[in-house]
Amino acid sequence: MAGIFKAYDIRGLYPSQLDEAIARKIGLSFHHLLDPAALRRSNAVAVGRDMRSHSVPLQEALVEGLLRSGLDVVDIGLTTTPMSYFAVGSLGTAGGVQITASHNPAAYNGIKMSLDGARPVSGDHGIPLLEKKVAEGADVPARKRGEARKEDVFDAYGEHLLKVLQRSEGSKRLKVVVDAANGMGTIYEPLLWKAGIELVPLYFELDGTFPNHEANPLRLENLTDLVAKVRETGADLGVAFDGDADRAAFVDERGEPVGSDLTTALIAGALLEHEPGKSVVYDLRSSRAVPEYIREKGGNPIRERVGHSFIKATLRENDGVFGGELAGHYYFRHNYTADCALLAVFEILNLLWKTGKPFSKVVEPLLRYAKSPEINFQVEDKAGKIERLAERFADGEIDYLDGVTVQYPDWWFNVRPSNTEPYLRLVAEAQTPELLAEKQAELVSLLGEPV
Repeated sequence: MAGIFKAYDIRGLYPSQLDEAIARKIGLSFHHLLDPAALRRSNAVAVGRDMRSHSVPLQEALVEGLLRSGLDVVDIGLTTTPMSYFAVGSLGTAGGVQITASHNPAAYNGIKMSLDGARPVSGDHGIPLLEKKVAEGADVPARKRGEARKEDVFDAYGEHLLKVLQRSEGSKRLKVVVDAANGMGTIYEPLLWKAGIELVPLYFELDGTFPNHEANPLRLENLTDLVAKVRETGADLGVAFDGDADRAAFVDERGEPVGSDLTTALIAGALLEHEPGKSVVYDLRSSRAVPEYIREKGGNPIRERVGHSFIKATLRENDGVFGGELAGHYYFRHNYTADCALLAVFEILNLLWKTGKPFSKVVEPLLRYAKSPEINFQVEDKAGKIERLAERFADGEIDYLDGVTVQYPDWWFNVRPSNTEPYLRLVAEAQTPELLAEKQAELVSLLGEPV
């Protein structure tokens, strides 16, 4: 069990780290995380899975644990993670569980969990408590075993998403290349056709071995086929989903990647037209162009640390309309404040229909600074390294919201420890490409060889 309980979910190699016995124990202990008030309204947990072959036995084992604990189970079958959140919210269950390892390679599997209303499992009462209960092994079966039933939420989910589309009569039929990476985004094909686009599908065959490329759209090498197909077909844009389809990355009509922070700003601007003055939450790795643009569109930008539990909590506390992360997660208030990659795709389609401009021209006003990608470094003493960086750049404006961020008038950087991997991650941005290159080289010399 060592190391599988992460900051936001459970993830490990199958079956050496995560197997059916552990999944059953997790199911048996899951009730400790659920809100007693929610349990009085519903004793059920929605459970779904992704397309990995070992997701089937893991789901069966976890469901057995849930039922033994006295909880009822709503089996929603083969689903994306956003569909799992929708099921929890729309069915009013006390919580939800999705068997998936998201973008991790085929040998991995995992468990993502949510509370009533699709709220994230987080904090001391979240995954650390579950890990403690599973390790103790003190849970005994309830006197009354729970009951299981199946529920198909796909049609209701599709109706929920499609109603946001705003294609006006006479607007161009957009050609869109979508790379599902053999992951769960494959099941979105009927909804993409219903969106009124000319769909060019890439790797729309469910295959948990990921035979074509890793299902991680943050790595530029995984966008190679998408970029080539956009250029080959003269498409208006390209979209890449990750393994469980809760993240999306975009490329424009030239095949150039569009930063997810800039996509966050664009979607925020569109939503703020309908709800001016509302808050938008963005993660601290985002370009300075993001809060600038949100203010220009009449919104209130709120900077937050990386991680869905933090973004969602801040959105709820501030009645925010939308939030986004550099990793390609997009959170919508009208979607139970949960992330939904396909909703982000639909909002970008709305923007292109409304403006009538190529995607690159829509993005252009946000290309105000030179920004690095996220660069990883394997560092043993993460806290010590962060402390030394703060000392080295003590003349800048420093905060520790997530790792260390140092800001100067013409450049800034953030270095933070990964929540899921043994890395420090660097992002830097400057007024000019020349200044960025200079400062990035200085930071790399202090952090070591990138991995």
